[in-house]
Amino acid sequence: MVVVKQFSCGWIACIGMALALNGCQKKEDVYVERSVGDLYNEAMDHMADNKFKKAVKSFDEVERQHPYSLWAAKSMLMSAYANFQLREYDKAIGSLESFIQLHPGHEDIAYAYYMIAMNYYDRISSIDHDQLMTQKAEKALGELTRRYPDTDYSKDARMKMALVRDHLAGKNLDVGRYYLKTSAPLAAVPRFRKVVEHYHDTAAIEEALYRLTECYIIVGLKEEALAAAAVLGHNYPASPWYKDAYDFVSKHAPELVTLEKPVS
Repeated sequence: MVVVKQFSCGWIACIGMALALNGCQKKEDVYVERSVGDLYNEAMDHMADNKFKKAVKSFDEVERQHPYSLWAAKSMLMSAYANFQLREYDKAIGSLESFIQLHPGHEDIAYAYYMIAMNYYDRISSIDHDQLMTQKAEKALGELTRRYPDTDYSKDARMKMALVRDHLAGKNLDVGRYYLKTSAPLAAVPRFRKVVEHYHDTAAIEEALYRLTECYIIVGLKEEALAAAAVLGHNYPASPWYKDAYDFVSKHAPELVTLEKPVS
């Protein structure tokens, strides 16, 4: 005959609690104090092996165990870079912003600003999507070049800024074209004006001036249309967009045609 031992509910509950506590202890990392050199070198070894999650953990441990060492500041930057490689962009930006706040005079401060910009730049999407990250990249790149204009980081930032600005100008053109296509020229005007006023150094400027000419004619603002076309003709006389503007004004407001003929 099999004998089944009977246990009280309270005793079973105690066993369950003990097992749960034991499980928690196993899951927790055991704190082991180590030298800053060992921790930092371990983290760099992980970086060399592209083990970025382990690198982040080791760099963060340098900060935790040796917060006032010279290597703690370096670890903040390296942890941010490892998170960037993992596409943990918000974590990377958090580390970089903390670094800037804690070490404003550090020799690598320009790099910190550069990496903040790169964490936004890496998330730029095509112009048919929201451009929040592009706008943040523009702001961050601009801040870097203003603060540290003579660094190699700023040289690279200026090249990237040109792409960012082209992207934002293209987005405004795209939205403006949509409004124009859907018979909402008044809604399109601010988009094209933004290109003219804020992104006049981009490739979008010629089309933006033509589209403004088109919109103004449609809504009856013929003098404004003529002014936009005149600016286009003065600055880009050989542009096909100026030819289109000249033809559009000639057709829809011939009484206002005082424009120079397009360069053939």
